[in-house]
Amino acid sequence: MRNRIFRGSSAVLCALLLMTTMMTSTFFGQAPPSDKGIKPPTAASANPPAPKMAAGNAARPAALQSVLQPNRSPLVTFRILFNTGSASDPEGKEGVAALTASLIAGGGTRTMTYDQIVEAMYPMATGFGSQVDKEMTVFTGTTHVDNLDKYYSIISQMLLDPGFREEDFSRIKTDHINYLQVSLRGGNDEELGKEALYNMIYEGLPYGHNNTGSTSSLEKLTLNDVRDFYQKHYTQANLVIGMAGGYPAGFAKKVEADFGKLPVGQSDLKKYAAPKLEAGMKIQIIQRPTRSTAISLGFPIELTRADKDYPALAVVASYFGQHRSSNSYLYHRLRELRGLNYGDYAYIEYFPRGMFQFQPDANLGRQLQIFQIWIRPVPPEQGLFTLRAALYEYDKLVREGMSKEAFEGTRDFLMKYNNILTSTQDAQLGYALDSRYYGIPDFNTYMRDKLSKLTLEDVNRAIQTYLKSERMRVVLVTKDADALRDAILSGKPSPITYNSAKSQEIMDEDKVIESYRINVQADDVMVVPVDKVFQ
Repeated sequence: MRNRIFRGSSAVLCALLLMTTMMTSTFFGQAPPSDKGIKPPTAASANPPAPKMAAGNAARPAALQSVLQPNRSPLVTFRILFNTGSASDPEGKEGVAALTASLIAGGGTRTMTYDQIVEAMYPMATGFGSQVDKEMTVFTGTTHVDNLDKYYSIISQMLLDPGFREEDFSRIKTDHINYLQVSLRGGNDEELGKEALYNMIYEGLPYGHNNTGSTSSLEKLTLNDVRDFYQKHYTQANLVIGMAGGYPAGFAKKVEADFGKLPVGQSDLKKYAAPKLEAGMKIQIIQRPTRSTAISLGFPIELTRADKDYPALAVVASYFGQHRSSNSYLYHRLRELRGLNYGDYAYIEYFPRGMFQFQPDANLGRQLQIFQIWIRPVPPEQGLFTLRAALYEYDKLVREGMSKEAFEGTRDFLMKYNNILTSTQDAQLGYALDSRYYGIPDFNTYMRDKLSKLTLEDVNRAIQTYLKSERMRVVLVTKDADALRDAILSGKPSPITYNSAKSQEIMDEDKVIESYRINVQADDVMVVPVDKVFQ
């Protein structure tokens, strides 16, 4: 969950800052569920990776952990990261990690109200925001070096001396509930389906609830729950200070001294158990009033950036469904040749808010990931055919692997594309923090080196190792859920009608797809009313 607050001065000042940096800048803060917080205009030397911490390591840190990237930029970027997140939510208090971060980034300090903070940041054209995931909570802000002292004095108070006022708590808690009830359940079929897929796969586990929590748990949370979470988890043991830009000599030491006032605490870093899913395909159909059918499907994979096969599987995911790209295989087969929808993509890492952005956010580090296929909404009458088409193409990928031509083209693309992912100062810092978490070198260097040595055999072996699954989970969001369930269980063909002529090759393939077997029994297909999701 990301929360964003933006209060800036004139567009002219922002433009001057951007021209001064001579680089692309981004905006970061807390996004859903509220546009509250304080959101900045964002504008390197690489740190060596930290050794991977042992599970449950609770030792007092010899020194505060940090990733520092000093350079000559007139902008200074902060990413203050705590290795804690929604996986640390106590049972029955799901959502308290996100609520705590939002209250810090979108509330006042002990000496300043939220409105006073907004007014103070306005002339600096800057802001402050937070993002919460399963194992990471990060606070981000960027300011011009001329305003560094004033800006830092505010954000350090927000993090080290939060006000935790009842009025801020009530406002932000309402925002979080509305995000689940209105934004996700009521107005975004695609993000609803993707998030429900994760809940389905990790049900009963620390990963098994939305980062924002559930409506029932949020309604019961109190300000004391937030205070307790802050005291227990906002500690030196969980802290990694990230800074980049033209900050003066000695400034990093001041920051470390200030954050050394946090309690030492214990590290939240620990090993999470992988889900033990029952064999066979399981389908959840979310019933809500909508004019289309959204589809998400996937299964757990035992792989992260820390694993040697990550670059190989990254090539596969890019080839099969590069995010928001018209060059990927799925896009070509489902959209380009058949005109089914707006796009079709595949992922091996958590990628929230994909419909709003072209690149993934940093600091979503997880030790448990899934392979996910995201099918953007289709007309309801084409829903079953499209599901069958996605399964058909997935099975074909596992059966046939990649060709030499596809492998070489995708590998060459990724070697360049990875530079785009870290094209801003803020992104470079974020990826450096992630590399530290995964225990790998600088991301660009690491990927370039591994990709240059990769072979077609490596890639096709990775497909067989990680993507051959008998535990597919599927989530569909549609209006007539019962009819779709009946159609799936009947096994009857689901022919498709086009508005324009298609090639004979496509028509012949469609005959195979329309009868493609979905191997499920009645107990494997469940209809869920939308008001029960995230409840």
